[in-house]
Amino acid sequence: MKSAIIVFPGINRERDMARALRLASGHAPAMVWHAETSLPKGTDLVVVPGGFSYGDYLRCGAIAARAPVMDAVRAFAGGGGLVLGVCNGFQILCEAGLLPGALMRNAQLKFVCRDVHLRVERSDSPFTRGYNAGQVIRVPIAHGEGNYEADDETLKRLEVEGRVLYRYCSEDGVVDAPSNINGAAHSIAGIVNERGNVLGMMPHPENHVEDIMGCTDGRGLFAGLAAHLERVA
Repeated sequence: MKSAIIVFPGINRERDMARALRLASGHAPAMVWHAETSLPKGTDLVVVPGGFSYGDYLRCGAIAARAPVMDAVRAFAGGGGLVLGVCNGFQILCEAGLLPGALMRNAQLKFVCRDVHLRVERSDSPFTRGYNAGQVIRVPIAHGEGNYEADDETLKRLEVEGRVLYRYCSEDGVVDAPSNINGAAHSIAGIVNERGNVLGMMPHPENHVEDIMGCTDGRGLFAGLAAHLERVA
């Protein structure tokens, strides 16, 4: 799996993401600076990591979405390449037009940093094949603007087309208001585009891939990606 991580000023999760990708695939990802205009040759997966690109000025991800490298990311996605955006990366993908909707201020207007439970809604995508449909996983979140919102028609399409891959839930897999940590519409934690090759999610699976962290539930996402790319190679 040849992956590339996009690095913007203010991004601070690129090293965590690089370690998770290396552990899953055995290969270190390339770091691509935001001012670049192309991706490394042979890239299989592009990752836009979390952090605070450009200090979250204007709107979260708004400036990063207009960086030179994003034209290459859009072209890569348009050609069917896999793109993963986590936390600020999710915000950037929405601002760049690669995913619908927007990430708004958390419902309680507070930054939230804690572990949450997610229900995996499907297991037949490159981003979920490492899990079982209906499986509940525990991963960290750390964001102030993770409240996913979209118009009613968009939300209906996301549900009908099965494009919600991860949803906030209780430890038992119940989707309810107390488990919806940021107030996101339909308890949405992660969605894919129409083609299914671009995923944006707010939680940080890259921080739960090693035993030393006390939980390895995030490992399935990266192992699934590696297995998918190995199969299609």
